[in-house]
Amino acid sequence: MSTPHNSAEKGDIAKLVLMPGDPLRAKVVAETYLDNPVQVNNVRGMLAFTGTYKGHRVTVMGSGMGMPSIGIYSYELYHFYDVEAIIRIGSTGAMLPDINLYDVILGSAAFSESSYAFQQGGCTDKVIKPSEELNEVLRKGAAKLGYPIVEGVINSSDVFYYDEAVAADRIANALKYNCVCAEMESFALFHNANMAGKQAACLLTVSDSIVNHQETTAEERQNSFTRMMEIALQAAEVYD
Repeated sequence: MSTPHNSAEKGDIAKLVLMPGDPLRAKVVAETYLDNPVQVNNVRGMLAFTGTYKGHRVTVMGSGMGMPSIGIYSYELYHFYDVEAIIRIGSTGAMLPDINLYDVILGSAAFSESSYAFQQGGCTDKVIKPSEELNEVLRKGAAKLGYPIVEGVINSSDVFYYDEAVAADRIANALKYNCVCAEMESFALFHNANMAGKQAACLLTVSDSIVNHQETTAEERQNSFTRMMEIALQAAEVYD
């Protein structure tokens, strides 16, 4: 069985999916960490690969940028491919001065002014939580590897390029909800997981800072976020 956005057959995709935004990052993760990765989707260039990590099946698939895109792919994975858990692995912009480039952030919740959850399922919440069970798996995985993580609320935005007239107000509003970083996907992922009764989490690596204006290159974002990926892969044995 395939969908309009995924040519994989049902058994081609594992119970656990790691989901970076960039499909090329999905390719790097699969080729670097998985044994015998097989490409199972390339519709619209949204690459997906299934292989094994320490003997456990894992799929790595791009989500694209923004809530509508990850909303489509995560909905199909949960409802049509029997996926149990999706871990978003992505980049983020720091919103606080004490968060540094390459820090790994585990989302404790996602705040958004988006209408995604309301339009999709009538949910009016501005803050949606991930799966505590999956977050605990990731905490234990980070501790096992000796990797520090920062936990905090994610500002999940529909907009990357704000008009200068509203940018300061939007950032100030997010800070009222104790947001520590900003990205564009986790709110929709968490909502879809909650609606489907499935698991979702978000691990992010800081790629730039809204506060001090530091940033990484596209190549660094694709190839250098190893700690985040290794932590996420610790969930493989739990969801195989």
